[in-house]
Amino acid sequence: MADKPRETRPKAYKEKFPVGTWIRIKDQAYLEKFKAEWKFHHPISADQIAMAGRTDVVCKVGFYHGGDVLYELEQSAGTWHEICLEAI
Repeated sequence: MADKPRETRPKAYKEKFPVGTWIRIKDQAYLEKFKAEWKFHHPISADQIAMAGRTDVVCKVGFYHGGDVLYELEQSAGTWHEICLEAI
């Protein structure tokens, strides 16, 4: 099977929110569910759950092995999973 042309291959590491993007942290119920169900790297803390609903700006983007996108925010401490953030 021939490889796909480079232009049509999906990018393995692509963030939804580039540095400088304003985001909103998802609501408390969502974060609590995420905390209960997520069993892998970078669990979220009770301090992070307390920041539910806040708006903030992405200041750093990183990628966990395998492609999970992780963020640091200017005002909200901790490492944030992309699925815990939303566009505003």
